[in-house]
Amino acid sequence: MDFVGAYSPAHLKFLLEGFVVTLEVAFLSICFSFLIGIVIGVLRYSRIPFISPLLAVGVETIRNLPLLLIIFFTYFALPEVGFKLDKFYAAILALVIFESAMLSEIVRSGLNSIEKGQIEAARSSGLTYTQTLWHIVLPQALRRMVPPIVGQFISLLKDTSLAVVIALPELMNHAQIINGQNVNYVIPIFLLVAVMYFVVNYSLSLVSRRLEHKHI
Repeated sequence: MDFVGAYSPAHLKFLLEGFVVTLEVAFLSICFSFLIGIVIGVLRYSRIPFISPLLAVGVETIRNLPLLLIIFFTYFALPEVGFKLDKFYAAILALVIFESAMLSEIVRSGLNSIEKGQIEAARSSGLTYTQTLWHIVLPQALRRMVPPIVGQFISLLKDTSLAVVIALPELMNHAQIINGQNVNYVIPIFLLVAVMYFVVNYSLSLVSRRLEHKHI
């Protein structure tokens, strides 16, 4: 093992550049999947004829597919039908598709956890279904969803490493490039990569615990 050579300034800079790409992919994927997941979850909760069952089939299909397969599909299969994406955007699209399905289930479960009595009371007071959902159900449900949603975000950040299969220049890709220079770099580099993932994910878990404790 060569810690001195592995942790040279050039290698550290190269790893940080890859980690920035990882964080960018994760951030954009989290934003889009969160918004889409809420919309899908609310539509499924509302049990709209035809739309809700159709979304249920789509969500269950995606949830039971490997994320790696979805990444391959967005990068290698979509160009066959004339929709070619850069590696960066192909990775984001794959993550958004997969995580939106996961988050929609969290949203739907959170909405279903609200007592029916509150909904009936809101409706009897003159609120419409949409007003009840927006002002009564969704705010309470979102507070209950915080821990599982943050947990899903942590999972998403770790899943970005799967984009290494399409040579996205993220953290794992840069780690492999460095490891290819010298076999003695493998353990030091992977240890450092593990620490980088751990610091970010553990920070998110602490935020989740604090939010859960305060019932925010």
